[in-house]
Amino acid sequence: MSKVVKGVEPRSASSSDVHRDAVALHAAVAELVRVYQFRDRDRICCHDISVTQCYALETLVEHAPMRLSALAERLFLDKSTTSRVIATLVKKGYVEQRADEADGRASALHVTASGRRLYKRINDDLIEQQKQLLHDLDPDVRDGVVKVIRGLARAADSRFRSGVSVGACCAPAGAGDRTCG
Repeated sequence: MSKVVKGVEPRSASSSDVHRDAVALHAAVAELVRVYQFRDRDRICCHDISVTQCYALETLVEHAPMRLSALAERLFLDKSTTSRVIATLVKKGYVEQRADEADGRASALHVTASGRRLYKRINDDLIEQQKQLLHDLDPDVRDGVVKVIRGLARAADSRFRSGVSVGACCAPAGAGDRTCG
């Protein structure tokens, strides 16, 4: 963020400054994601679901009912992987498939009462951990951290969904259900 000094125009960042900052951001985000993935795996799996299943359950709690294809898109997964994730959640009684109200030929995913209770337990546990992390930070710092992370998440989500940041695909032709490029 540029500091504005009275009477001085803020200068635009040079490409080397942006590159340096991008390298630093990549390293910081990679480390944060790595720590959270392992934390999430260790905390969520003790509830007898995987991290991916928990992300699917969370998405359904927040956005259900929704079709499998919409869930797959939101999770950045292919439909076959999402189908397996949902099949397990259905088998465990956390999600159910019902006829879609808009199109009876299609099915929509709904969270069961048991799924909502499980999600609440997991979410409450993870929030308690966040409280411990934030406890010693100044309130303005806590607020700033949340705003920055939300802003980065929204920007990344928007760019990835629009295809701007996707670039060339490195997967061999025919790999998976996704088309690249």
